Amino acid sequence: MPQRPLSGVRVLDLTNVLAGPYCSYQLMLLGAEVVKIELPGQGDLARHLGPEAELNRTGIGASFLAQNAGKKSVEIDLKDAADRADFEDMVRGADVLLENFRAGVLARLGFGWPRLRELNPRLVYCAISGFGQTGPMSQAPAYDQIIQGLSGMMSITGTPDTAPLRIGFPVCDTVGGLTAALHICAALAGRDRTGEGTFLDVSMLESAVSAMGWAISNYLVSGVPPEPMGTQNATAAPSGTFAAADGPLNIAANRQQQFETLCALIDRRDLLDDPRFIDREQRKQHRDELTAELEHALRRRTAREWEQLLSTAGVPAARVTTVPQTVELDQLDHRGFFTELPFPDGSARAFKAVGSGVLHDGEPLRPTGPPPLLGEQNPERRALTSRWNDRDAITP
Repeated sequence: MPQRPLSGVRVLDLTNVLAGPYCSYQLMLLGAEVVKIELPGQGDLARHLGPEAELNRTGIGASFLAQNAGKKSVEIDLKDAADRADFEDMVRGADVLLENFRAGVLARLGFGWPRLRELNPRLVYCAISGFGQTGPMSQAPAYDQIIQGLSGMMSITGTPDTAPLRIGFPVCDTVGGLTAALHICAALAGRDRTGEGTFLDVSMLESAVSAMGWAISNYLVSGVPPEPMGTQNATAAPSGTFAAADGPLNIAANRQQQFETLCALIDRRDLLDDPRFIDREQRKQHRDELTAELEHALRRRTAREWEQLLSTAGVPAARVTTVPQTVELDQLDHRGFFTELPFPDGSARAFKAVGSGVLHDGEPLRPTGPPPLLGEQNPERRALTSRWNDRDAITP
């Protein structure tokens, strides 16, 4: 593979658990050298999270393995004078400093933006927090579920009978991490022109509201609040989940031509002349009746059979899979999405790390190695700091 886009970029990663580590994982895949700064003897809380108690006990929990491959780990206590001096040296040689403490914590430790900029005027400092560094909620603690609730996301997830529901994975942490990674890359590009660093104040709440797109904008424009619709799509019909012979099937016939093709393939051309289904707006108003008619026909075949038939004809359709089924999809294997890595403890066991979802010149970006043990690079700390402060040195 050609040189990765962020090759030579040095990232000091003070983050824990999810939003921050997910951000720095994306930067690592893009070629950055990421050094996790972890509290001595404790490390990232994610080291102790996951479904296997033994892995949690040894500090390599599944939650940690998920997004820390290819990084390095150095133990530093920012309340210790010697460690603070070493940290300052690392800041001088870094390109990016990333943290997700509660707002103001790093400043209270003596490393607010004015001090960081004094140490390194070219530094891109990114602080991820639940609500941002300013405002009446800036000091409130926040986890993903808190943000899901406050963003309005939970209120439109589920059905009228089941909402509000939490989305089944930490989507706000993930979106916050992606938002941070995007703006870090933009700040680095801007620095190439100006020579000056940037302070990025990332709010998970604002990132989540931004990601909700149509749900927020439609309300701001129309004044009509969105409602939970289960598996259905508010903008079109038929667009949602339908029962096939053996299980659920997603169909998104959002265009008139797709609806016409769908009706032909299920042998229900008569639906095209039904005034209830004559166009998009009528179909939305008679969504339940349309669903009943379609499911009567769809029960004649399996979800996989319909997926192949409809997709081939240009109607977006696919079965609903479980996580174990998803990771076995031939499409992901073809694209090289997963990378098998050894466990950091040297055991014979291996695990698979996820990719970025982007091919660069036809190739996936893969982790450069397994996640680090806590403090694995402690013996290299001085050498690493020296290399970072020698801008001509090559990152190994």
